[in-house]
Amino acid sequence: MKKFVLVLWGMALAAGLVFASGGADAKGSGSGTITIGGIFPLSGPVAVYGVEARNGIELAIEEVNAAGGINGQKLVLISEDDEGNPEKTVNAYKKLTAKDKATIIIGSLTSGCTQAITSLAQTQKVLLVAPAATMASITDTGDFIFRACFIDPFQGTVGGLFAATDIGAKKAAVLYDNGNDYSVGLTDNFVATFEQQGGTIVAKESYITGDVDFNAQLTKIKSAEPEVVYLPDYYSTVSLIAKQLRAQGVTAPIVGADGWDGLTENAGDEVLNGFYSNHYASDSTDPKVVNFVKAYQGKFKSVPVSFAALGYDSLYLIRDAILRAGSTDSSKVRDALAQTKGSYVTGNLTFDAKRNPIKSAVMVELVKNNGKLTTVYKTTVNP
Repeated sequence: MKKFVLVLWGMALAAGLVFASGGADAKGSGSGTITIGGIFPLSGPVAVYGVEARNGIELAIEEVNAAGGINGQKLVLISEDDEGNPEKTVNAYKKLTAKDKATIIIGSLTSGCTQAITSLAQTQKVLLVAPAATMASITDTGDFIFRACFIDPFQGTVGGLFAATDIGAKKAAVLYDNGNDYSVGLTDNFVATFEQQGGTIVAKESYITGDVDFNAQLTKIKSAEPEVVYLPDYYSTVSLIAKQLRAQGVTAPIVGADGWDGLTENAGDEVLNGFYSNHYASDSTDPKVVNFVKAYQGKFKSVPVSFAALGYDSLYLIRDAILRAGSTDSSKVRDALAQTKGSYVTGNLTFDAKRNPIKSAVMVELVKNNGKLTTVYKTTVNP
């Protein structure tokens, strides 16, 4: 029996394609199925990312199968939970490559988890596509490493520009996790851009991962009287910070990045007057977005956040590359993926020389609609 696995990792969505039976490869029209394995943080502090990413992949698989699969072969998803833990990501990678013979992997969802497996993937010539790992160095490991999302320098720049130009702030404060590469990278680029726009950073405070009491730092921030506060972290931590920030009487706008996705289901009024950079806006009028949101809501009864869109796009990016390559060989799919030039839910996409996508970002605002927290599109920032 001939076997091949394409693993979609999930915020990034791992999927492994395995030809389970029939002996046909992706160019054939055999009766074998293509099993998609997925690794996602389905539990733990960023579980929303994993659940949404897996949902997006499941929706894409459903659509691909309804259209005849890949050269007549149906897709089947098998997913596992890495809890957003880099050690468990490595264990999952080793299991998928050694036991399941994975040769193409998409993932993981956070930068730290993805970074933990880039060297392994490059050494073993396993094609790795990170759907949501925004840390700039992710693709530096080698030519088998791609990503589907924009990178932190661009995202931090978007936040700095928005704070200075759209909000019109002259004074900004930053509170960030100094042990988290994602948070540090966003902070550095926000600060540089905001200052380039003529703004002043009046307070720059930090904490360590796992902290739950931020009042000491927020007291300093309050006394600095910022006109905007930048909070570059994941939704669970941002919700805690925002509650304490508002409790201290700070009403200034708060700005963040794609890690805020999940706040609509895990926060309250404390995040109103909040804005964040994201990969897409669910209320966009782009036909691809409209169709995706409608299909997702029909299947999962909720509005998809960006990780669902990135998961959805990741499966289609891989499918399109396999079709162009006429093969499931990881090197051939890699070469085809590098030539991507197409329109997806998260935007028009091509890859640069470092295999980072050239694509736009949006800014969304957190608002109340019929008593429920949601996001609305504010503006688009192009690269």
